[in-house]
Amino acid sequence: MSLAVLRRNVLRSFAALASAVPLFRPGNSLPGSAAPLMGAPPASTTPTAAPGNEARRALRRSLKASVSEGIVAEVFTACAGATVLTAWALALKLGPFLVGVMTALPFFAQFIQFPAAWLTSTFGYRRVALAAVFLSRQVMLPLCVLPWLPLTLAGQQRLLVAVAALSAVLGVIGNNAWVAWMGELVPESIRGRFFGRRTALCTLGGTLASLVAGVMMDKLRPPEGIGLGLPLLAGLACVAGAVTTALMMRQHDPAPHREKAKLDFQVALLPLRDERARRVLVYQMAWNAAVGLSAPFYSFHMLKNLKMSFLTMALYLAAVAGMRMLAAPLWGKILDRVGAQPVLLGCSLGIGVIPLFWLFPTATFLWPLLLDVLVAGVLWGGHGLAIFALPLSVAPRKGRPFYLAAFSTAGGLAYAGASALGGGLASLLPTEFTLGGHLWVNLHVLFLLSAVTRVAAAFLATRIIEPDARPVCSLGALVSLMSQRLQARSRPVPATAPVLADPRSANAEP
Repeated sequence: MSLAVLRRNVLRSFAALASAVPLFRPGNSLPGSAAPLMGAPPASTTPTAAPGNEARRALRRSLKASVSEGIVAEVFTACAGATVLTAWALALKLGPFLVGVMTALPFFAQFIQFPAAWLTSTFGYRRVALAAVFLSRQVMLPLCVLPWLPLTLAGQQRLLVAVAALSAVLGVIGNNAWVAWMGELVPESIRGRFFGRRTALCTLGGTLASLVAGVMMDKLRPPEGIGLGLPLLAGLACVAGAVTTALMMRQHDPAPHREKAKLDFQVALLPLRDERARRVLVYQMAWNAAVGLSAPFYSFHMLKNLKMSFLTMALYLAAVAGMRMLAAPLWGKILDRVGAQPVLLGCSLGIGVIPLFWLFPTATFLWPLLLDVLVAGVLWGGHGLAIFALPLSVAPRKGRPFYLAAFSTAGGLAYAGASALGGGLASLLPTEFTLGGHLWVNLHVLFLLSAVTRVAAAFLATRIIEPDARPVCSLGALVSLMSQRLQARSRPVPATAPVLADPRSANAEP
């Protein structure tokens, strides 16, 4: 395989991941798991004039600044993401209920998607993105001095949850404005390739930053209390947030004088009147609720029960990100061939058994996590691509942003509610108990319940109506199709056979 073909396949992989919904471990900070194309406005139906030389130079400057901003944003995530917030929760002795609520806050904050869309359209994409993103990353400042504030333990706990909540709300507003801004800024002809390269570099930067953050927490975190490591990471997160804002300010707004949108609740209710959209909404709510029962507690379980170091966790998350990256091109081809609904059904059924893998690892026996890395990385990669492509194929062009907002809101609220329920259930159960001669912890009950409800929710995907989807309704058919693809890829290319250029790779460089 030539270097050009290899590079093209890798970039396609990252481009696919860039447009995927990051639903793998919502309780963890997975490197490069952000979805930069999610929520981007649909392509304009009116032709645009070719940009002049000055506009091209401004576009190149903005795209370079966007790549740098994405890499620095991964540093912020590594220093202030869900994994670090879980470490704060353990240091401040938060119980499972508050841990579930805190890590579910970014999903619960999805209820402001519609107001955020109106706010973005009213005051401008760039202006709202700059303000909201800056504030969402500077709210970490109180954590820099938290150990030295005259607060009781309960006061410190409330401050931590308040910081996480405010950051989540501002993050939803900022992401809504940012993706709309990028949808206007990045030309559609190079959007996939640009975000492919951007996601590739962000994944690399996020992996390195996560490893460094893991080493810092392992070295500076005391057995009890906060120590210096967590406040130092909060300070680094604020610095990284300020740098990202400065880099965002170097990116221009290609349409600063657009028409302001009106807040029309009738348009917002369009998805509820559409039969096909309602079926997707029902699946999304049931599935996210099933995932939310256990997802926020994986980091908590790894740190508290499995006694994993932060460096080991960072390596584990990097391995999962790598598996998702490798599987993305294959899933993309299968999606093109059979449609999103069959892939969603097959991956959902397979993902249903993944929580069962977490019943077996112990502090001295972590090898079952290798199976989790392999299966979860591959299946969540396919699920993420399918759940992103499905709403786009179901929603009509007119009103599509409201359809996407409805899916995000419904899924986010279901996930958040289930996370709070799971945390409350874990708090009622004994921390450890013996059953069948084996020692179990309360989180094992959540993993088992999540597995059962995931399988039940997966069958709701059979009710989804997707235009032009192939009737592939079993995981076995998908596995057979994947094996055929792998066998075809593994066959050597004859030396005399001409290498045909992929027509989609013409003019690959932006």
